[in-house]
Amino acid sequence: MHRDSDKPREPSSDDSAAYERIVAAARRIFFANGFRRVTMDDLARELGMSKKTLYEHFPSKTALVEAAILDKFRAIDGELQRITSEFSSDFIGTLRDLLAYIQREMGEIQPPFRRDIKRHPELFSHVEGRRRQLVQRYFGGIINEGRKAGVVREDVPAEIIIEIILAALERIMTPSKMAELEMTPKAGFSAIVSVILEGVITRNTVSGEQ
Repeated sequence: MHRDSDKPREPSSDDSAAYERIVAAARRIFFANGFRRVTMDDLARELGMSKKTLYEHFPSKTALVEAAILDKFRAIDGELQRITSEFSSDFIGTLRDLLAYIQREMGEIQPPFRRDIKRHPELFSHVEGRRRQLVQRYFGGIINEGRKAGVVREDVPAEIIIEIILAALERIMTPSKMAELEMTPKAGFSAIVSVILEGVITRNTVSGEQ
């Protein structure tokens, strides 16, 4: 995703706390305000450190943006793993938990960041690819388990279900789209979950819930 010379320096045990503090601040500031107009001077001032110290950890703003994105995906990966590891026979509950968590995490990323990242095709492609991998791994896993349990319809390919979930995450479950539809995130999320569940679960499961 970047040149070798542009990679952030791996932190040692002595400076890992500072490294993590920088990434946490960058994640908060970039995701809320975008990164195009945020300078390294702005970040250093926000962190209360010199720009020299900042550059000792990250050779460029691009490297810091990438580190913030990686940090977010690591957190999402860990939580999705936790949710799916607790999957028993409650397919519907697990799917709701997965979608609810993703919806909450997407709320951190505001329109300015979305606009900025679309201006950087390589970064945008990386983010889209990582999101697809996570959805395929975790949602695909519970769909297969749900199918084994007789909860998920056999006549709907898992790949189609995953594409529907991805489309919902990418095009509908975003703050800007919810505002455009004049819906609260909670209402929009509930509607999307209902549509997905009604489309993929078996009739026996629907009858059993009523």
